[in-house]
Amino acid sequence: MKNNNFGYVPLNIANGIREFAIANPSKIAVIDGERKITYKELDTRSSQVANFFISKNFKKGDRVAVISGNRLEYPEIVAGLSKAGLIAVLVNPRSVAREVEFFLNHSGCTGLVIENSLLGLVDKCINNTEVTSILTMDGTDFGLNYESALSEQKKFDPYVFVDEREPFKICYTSGTTGEPKGITISHRSRCLVFMATALEWGLGPSKSTIAVAPMYHGAGFAFNYGALYTGGQLIIQRKFDPLHLLELIKQHKPDSIFLVPAHAIQLRELGEKTIDKFDTTSLSCLYFNAAPLPQELKLWVIDRFPTAGLHELYGATETAIVTNLRPEFQKEKERCVGPPWFFNQVELLNEKGEEVGVGEQGELFAKSPFLMNGYWEDEENTSKNTNERGFFGVGDMAVKDEDGFYYIVDRKKDMIISGATNISPREIEEILLEIDGIIDVAVVGKKSKEWGEAVTAVMVKNKENIDLKKLEEYCRENLSSYKIPKEFHFVESLPRNASGKILKRVIKEEVDNNQLKVL
Repeated sequence: MKNNNFGYVPLNIANGIREFAIANPSKIAVIDGERKITYKELDTRSSQVANFFISKNFKKGDRVAVISGNRLEYPEIVAGLSKAGLIAVLVNPRSVAREVEFFLNHSGCTGLVIENSLLGLVDKCINNTEVTSILTMDGTDFGLNYESALSEQKKFDPYVFVDEREPFKICYTSGTTGEPKGITISHRSRCLVFMATALEWGLGPSKSTIAVAPMYHGAGFAFNYGALYTGGQLIIQRKFDPLHLLELIKQHKPDSIFLVPAHAIQLRELGEKTIDKFDTTSLSCLYFNAAPLPQELKLWVIDRFPTAGLHELYGATETAIVTNLRPEFQKEKERCVGPPWFFNQVELLNEKGEEVGVGEQGELFAKSPFLMNGYWEDEENTSKNTNERGFFGVGDMAVKDEDGFYYIVDRKKDMIISGATNISPREIEEILLEIDGIIDVAVVGKKSKEWGEAVTAVMVKNKENIDLKKLEEYCRENLSSYKIPKEFHFVESLPRNASGKILKRVIKEEVDNNQLKVL
């Protein structure tokens, strides 16, 4: 009888750590300040995480929440849960208690690993959940102390069999446009992302990277943990600080770093004289995702870090990476996110579901082996965003040029409808960012009896005086009249989520209700 599983070894995100614990056991895998851990230690400790939950009668497929910032333990926790066949629910540590209660209950978590400093997120709601086993890092005020519990566990790898198409994690959408949805990501999806990332952006046994983006987030986890899956070294930055990042680059000489545009904005604000004090020539690659990288900021990064090839990626947690604009096209293809990335198929569709032509605007749909399994226990939303050919859309509008390169126009839901005309905020934002002194901007539609929505610009500046008349004049020279903002406001900062995305819903609510805190 033919065995259809002959030779089949399922992809599992713990495998990279397992392999390099044998191939290079004494190599330092993770550096977190003064703390370091080798591959052998990482493999052993992750097995102890697995055995703790198995000893508490957790079964394959049970969910365990992880509420933590970037730290040395993060990779071993997620790898350990995977070894036990459990699903990690990665929670944004900047959430509020009400949101955390929703995440725990919606996903059906029965276990929790949490930093002691974040106990305020769960102490009042934990009795309203099904959580029965709790490990607390850095404390004993709640549940069991993480280190003490691990020390009592056996060090063998339980090797619970998990098919590679089964999920290893659930992470929740930011909820900027409605109730958060639980995105389920399979072992197969992430392992393929790790390997493709290594091929494209320079991860591997002789490489190192710095974990800047939060590891609870889709891209932050994929690109940071990917260094460990491929035998490299991961340096942890617990909280983003641009000066500290430069110090880490000088000290550890990383090959590549994943950033979001907000990080580049803060680096630029340090000033050229400060940046010049640090050797950044070890960098061969900088790659950006999570939010559009404005062209003028992109050109600054290229000039400021000349040894680092710049890549701009487009994707979403549901789809992983869809397109990638490589360094050789950065100046030639302005405001472009590149052609489809490895394994991706892409469609641009109009409201009738028909594919649009070159230069025509349509909603972007993608399909690849990276695609999520679906929204956790939410078939309705999964189906609503998936077409009959299995392509998934997250609501982004784009156009394609004659070379097959894609340009994201804007979020479908962020489009401003003024005087019955669709207006893309991103185009206006790019123009405003060209003005000296403006470092961050969000354009939204303010409710208007006359226009339906009135184009409104909310900006952050880095110098005392910006002449509004000159600003309006620059807009008239570079924008069609109907795209020129009716109102300009300066604020201290723009609200962003942990992945760097501007919270336009929050800004629009403040603008509509005249609650904007203007300077």
